[in-house]
Amino acid sequence: MTSQKLDRRWIAMALLAVAQFVVVLDASIVNVALPSIGRGLHLSQNSLSWVVNGYVLTFGGFLLLGGRAADLIGRRIMFIVGLAIFALASFAGGLAHSEGTLIAARAVQGFGAALLSPAALSLVTTIFTEGAQRNKALGIWGAVAGSGGAAGVLLGGVLTSGLGWRAVLFVNTPIGIAAALAAPALLPEARGDGATRGFDAAGAVTVTGGLSAIVYALVEAPSAGWGSLQTIGLLALGAVLLAAFAVIETRSQAPLVPPRIFRVASVAGANVTGLLIGASLFSMFFFISLYMQQVLGYGALKAGVSYLPLAGVIVLAAGGASQLVNRLGFKPVLMSGLALIAVALVWFAQVPTNGSYAADLLGPMLVAAAGLGLAFVPVTIAAMTGVREHEAGLASGLINTAQQVGGALGLAVLATIANSRTTSEMKAAHGAPSALHHALTLGFHSAFLTGAGLALLGLVLAAVLIRTRRTESEPAGAAVAVESAA
Repeated sequence: MTSQKLDRRWIAMALLAVAQFVVVLDASIVNVALPSIGRGLHLSQNSLSWVVNGYVLTFGGFLLLGGRAADLIGRRIMFIVGLAIFALASFAGGLAHSEGTLIAARAVQGFGAALLSPAALSLVTTIFTEGAQRNKALGIWGAVAGSGGAAGVLLGGVLTSGLGWRAVLFVNTPIGIAAALAAPALLPEARGDGATRGFDAAGAVTVTGGLSAIVYALVEAPSAGWGSLQTIGLLALGAVLLAAFAVIETRSQAPLVPPRIFRVASVAGANVTGLLIGASLFSMFFFISLYMQQVLGYGALKAGVSYLPLAGVIVLAAGGASQLVNRLGFKPVLMSGLALIAVALVWFAQVPTNGSYAADLLGPMLVAAAGLGLAFVPVTIAAMTGVREHEAGLASGLINTAQQVGGALGLAVLATIANSRTTSEMKAAHGAPSALHHALTLGFHSAFLTGAGLALLGLVLAAVLIRTRRTESEPAGAAVAVESAA
């Protein structure tokens, strides 16, 4: 391999990483801007939640569809189409002057993200064939994806304070359009040439409908009630649709998710673990932001800047994780990351009502960042290891879906736990305003401890379900890609 070819690959990697960074960042960048959006468009609290949920719902619901479309139609073309949809929807959201227009734009953004994200990850796995190089590239991918949430909170605070809430949406447009224009020259076209041609329409409808119903039920459960007819009915509908999907996949000639992919040694275990990583840790950003602003009295900009050390450590840890995977394999690195996540969440559960950033938040933030960096990279590598080249888009869609659904599930459950504890404490204090900060803090404690339990469950399941391969440091998928190239 010439240095020129290697350089071209890393330039392509930079383009893919920038696109993924924007996608991940956009899930959190509007959080800090929500109060300004509410004032500007006169939105209710429930409507404001849908500025975030509208994006998450379509992103999580259409990821498998996006991954399969990338395999069948072409990964570069789906990357470009997804970027274009994402960028134009961001611009429309920035121009929005009504609740419906903004939420619709955010939903279309999520759809664009669901098309481009699995296409981008599968391009990474086809561009980099050698084990060490691929692991290094996925280390960069993990650093970008892991730091995107923290960077979104920071950038959201800066843009909202300086330019107004519309800037948090407009910023995506020039980046997305520039990346889409650069893609034809920098990225190779790749599709699953070995895949059975044809499209599993019935499977696509049932899995997208099932995931969408479940995610919708989860994000609305705290307001509708976990025992409400809406929540139970939607969860039941989602379960029925997913059961129908499983039956369809066993009988389809060209299934959306071929059942054989779960016979690959690490795929099923990696996806279960990825779901628990999302459930345990992604909501941490939500609760820490609330603690800083509602209990400690931080403003949007100060809260955003407070995440800088966390984002930096995620980048460093993810870079180191790819090297550790080369030496130790992905399983011990993943388990170490999950252990650090559990430790950090237990530490967060000790924050006092009158806490300070340096004494009570910085330490667990850094531990959580190291855990996220060490966990995210190997779980992604594990999810892609041993997968046939023509199913790389499907595998990337699966792990993305697991993390998104896990994040939605974790946030819904942990928010309910936190709110229930806070309500109980306020009742005990007879609603005294002076007790609010203490009640909120205790609610956050309960959420953090539950999150720590989910991380420990993920650690146990990773130990049991993920089977190591003889050549972990050079994934079997690399060999498949080399043969295809030859």
